[in-house]
Amino acid sequence: MSSLDLRGPSADALAALSERLSPAKGIVPTVTRLAARVTGGEADTDMARMGEDLYGVATLLRSEPGLRRVATDVSTDPEAKSRLFRQILDGKVSGPARDLVTDAVQRRWTRTRDLADALEHLAVVAIVDSAGDASDQLSDELFAVGQLIDEQPEVRTALSDPTRSNEDKSRLLRALLEGKTLPATQRLAELALTGSHRSFSVAIEEYQKVAADAHGQRVAEVRVAHELSSTDIERLQAALSNQYGRTVHLNVVVDPEILGGMRVEIGDDVIDGTVSGRIDDARRRLAG
Repeated sequence: MSSLDLRGPSADALAALSERLSPAKGIVPTVTRLAARVTGGEADTDMARMGEDLYGVATLLRSEPGLRRVATDVSTDPEAKSRLFRQILDGKVSGPARDLVTDAVQRRWTRTRDLADALEHLAVVAIVDSAGDASDQLSDELFAVGQLIDEQPEVRTALSDPTRSNEDKSRLLRALLEGKTLPATQRLAELALTGSHRSFSVAIEEYQKVAADAHGQRVAEVRVAHELSSTDIERLQAALSNQYGRTVHLNVVVDPEILGGMRVEIGDDVIDGTVSGRIDDARRRLAG
């Protein structure tokens, strides 16, 4: 699960819907997924379509407060809500997406906004799943996209400019990424422009966590003064994976300012073994 802040009934609802979306349970039939591995990706297309449809419904709910209130009103008969959304969505989204949404509106939600947030999260999970066995590549590419934007102030400014249309920003991203990344990476980058996160960079970071979580991994940001060898990376990954009890995906950032050593961040955990960190610590001790 991502860091999406859902509590009480909303957390329970998202857990149930996530289980339904899971490849193992498969709202997209398992037999279709197995066939796709042999024939070249039909299920990938199905999951990509699922993601687009769920994101579209989340956007609709955010733009229509009245519809959002009806969808989350505990006093309205769940079956009546299901019928209403089935009528609204029939012919506009895929059957599996419609069925997932009609299931969602029958559930209890702690806050009115939680339903749209949950559907957006599930949309990201579906697009991540559309990458199939390329999950590590997707995670690496999302990190690289975040780094690219952070390192190019003019691009970062253009993407955050409120006077530019989302379509204009999407064209800019396509020019940077098309043909260089997985389709899922490019699509998630475009969604980062319009989703519920407070900035493009935050959205990309969250999507990478979703990609890791979807495949039972955690993400660690590792800052070093110099490039690590492949052997060092493998050793560090093995040590962290053993410590946290699950595979840890490494994002390695070369930062000369740390002088030497290494800084590792995994969620709220920080392991600072950098030279600059030790110098700062010594200064604080002397000042105290």
